[in-house]
Amino acid sequence: MATLLPYRGDTSIFYRQKPGLGIVLKSPMYVGEDVANRTDLIHDIAGCFWVERRIYERLGHHPRIVRYIGYQSRPGDPEGLILAEANLGNLQAFIDQRNGSIKLSLRLKWCLQTAEAVTYIHERGVIHSDLRLENILVHASATVTGASLDLLLCDFGGSTCEELNLDGGRLPEDPFYDPNRPRVSTIATDIFSLGSIFYTILTGRWPLQQSDSMSTAEDKFSYQRRVNFCFRRGQFPDVSGMMLGEVVMGCWTHKYLTAGAVLRALYAEL
Repeated sequence: MATLLPYRGDTSIFYRQKPGLGIVLKSPMYVGEDVANRTDLIHDIAGCFWVERRIYERLGHHPRIVRYIGYQSRPGDPEGLILAEANLGNLQAFIDQRNGSIKLSLRLKWCLQTAEAVTYIHERGVIHSDLRLENILVHASATVTGASLDLLLCDFGGSTCEELNLDGGRLPEDPFYDPNRPRVSTIATDIFSLGSIFYTILTGRWPLQQSDSMSTAEDKFSYQRRVNFCFRRGQFPDVSGMMLGEVVMGCWTHKYLTAGAVLRALYAEL
């Protein structure tokens, strides 16, 4: 019997069907009968799942992408994407809870792994379009020297792939989006997001975040309005003395035309 898990996405809920197998089912979120625009919402959610399924099939297996096992559509069972489970949840929650104990060496590895993931999907003709730390998972695996904490990119329901004529219709929120760019998903969209992701991995805080807590919708809205104002004017955090600071700023200022160039710049700094 499927067990409903406590975490959920914007359009999805998750089940564990058999304990101990490390497999989860990502299923479309139920839209109640009394919800306004119910039919449109159901259609939009179905579209996201269709896009995500096609994207996973396009990407195939890669060590930095969450493993796609297949699609379940059986009478009497929840429908959805069958995925390998990352056993430590998403990167944003991990940093929020354990920031003080994360070593610099691990943060640097995570920056590299994130760039590796984005470089790979771009090589496969996919633009993620919603890169943020909630859409990066942390997985611990055993090695001969102990546990290795590695990152897996996930959540492709808002992604685009021109060759497959797929457009999930998503764009990142602040601070992972450049407000000076047209609201169209491009390679540059993902590269700008990488700058803010690297900054957060390295510092434990979002760019220009002043408060330790953004626990309410009002806190988040106030922050996003302020960071949008600053980014629109080219006012970014001072990264001059920060490890990988030049790469972070290069992502924000569109110095790099490809994710591969970002990855090479990271390797050159390390």
